Amino acid sequence: MTQVLSLIDVVKEYPMTPPVRALAGVTLSVESGELVAVVGPSGSGKSTMLHVMGTLDRPTSGDVFVAGHRVSQLSDAELSGLRSRHIGFVFQAFHLLVGYSALDNVADGLLYTGIALDERRELAKSALEKVGLANRLGHVTTQLSGGESQRVAIARAILGGPSIILADEPTGNLDSKTSAGIVQLLRDLNREGSTIVVVTHNPEVASAMPREIQLRDGLIASDQSKQLIG
Repeated sequence: MTQVLSLIDVVKEYPMTPPVRALAGVTLSVESGELVAVVGPSGSGKSTMLHVMGTLDRPTSGDVFVAGHRVSQLSDAELSGLRSRHIGFVFQAFHLLVGYSALDNVADGLLYTGIALDERRELAKSALEKVGLANRLGHVTTQLSGGESQRVAIARAILGGPSIILADEPTGNLDSKTSAGIVQLLRDLNREGSTIVVVTHNPEVASAMPREIQLRDGLIASDQSKQLIG
C-alpha cells in the first residue's frame, strides 16, 4: 500500500513561559485506504496533531510527509498548493458560507483551480449525491439541519479526490443518532477508497474505526487495528 501521510519524531512546542510541548515526539504513518481515529482527552495533543498533519502548522522539529512531499522543504505558497490538491478538511463547525446553497458551498471548494463554474457545479452535484443530499442541492445553509450541514462539508472535502481527508470532531455538534449517520457515511466513503483520519474525543466514534490511535500528553499511548463487524 502507498503511504499517504507520515510523521517522524514530530515535536510541537508553543513559545510560552514556560514553553508548552503539545507534541512530544510523535511517529506514525497512514496508508492509502485506511480509516483511522485519533482519540484522547482534552490537552492530549489531538488538535495540534491534526494541524500538523494538515500542514496548517509546522512542527518545531521532526518531519512530516504528505503524499510523498516533505513539508519542511516547501514554502508557504507551495504548502497551500499541497493542501488544495491532496488534503480535504471537515470541521466540527462545518464552516459553510452563509446564504449560499449546498451546491455552491461545495463548488467553491474548487474556486481557485481554474475550473469553470458549470463544471464545478457538476462535480459538486456528484459529491452531494454521494453523501445522500441529492434532494438538497438548492437549499441554503439556514435550511439545512446540523447533520445535513456536515454532509455538505464532507462533500466539499471529497471534491477533487484528495489523497487524505482530515476530520476534526465531525460529530461534535450533533446528536447521537445524527452522529451515527455521519460515522456510517465516513465508513462508506472509506470502503469506496477514501483515506480518512478522524480526530475525536468521543470513544464511541473511535470504536467504529478499524484503526484507533490514542494520544496522551503529546505522545502515542496506543495504536491498534481491529476487525469491525458490519
